[in-house]
Amino acid sequence: MAKYSKGAGKKVKRAMHEMHEGKLESGRSGKKVKSRKQAIAIGLSEARKEGSKVPKKGGAKKSGAKKGGAKKGGAKKGTAKKRTAKKGGSKRGGAKKGAKKGGRKSSSSRSRGRSKS
Repeated sequence: MAKYSKGAGKKVKRAMHEMHEGKLESGRSGKKVKSRKQAIAIGLSEARKEGSKVPKKGGAKKSGAKKGGAKKGGAKKGTAKKRTAKKGGSKRGGAKKGAKKGGRKSSSSRSRGRSKS
């Protein structure tokens, strides 16, 4: 059985035609679409809104993730640790900045003290 309906195919065809003519624009920014993949995505999105038969977004990605979940899960845990380490580093960086600011104040008071004597 077909994944996409004829109506969806027509929408994609129209979007591709508009892209080649330079008339197809993206929804949010309004910039001209130059990518073939983006034109297809716009066509499928319009078909979904119309109610024609189109698979859900990211359906293929989800099924691939289920097959190799054990390997990918380990990688995700490692990246999460790195992220927390980065967050902790940013907090420390803020403390260092505060120390530098305090240092600047003390150095300015020292220079004032030196100029007086």
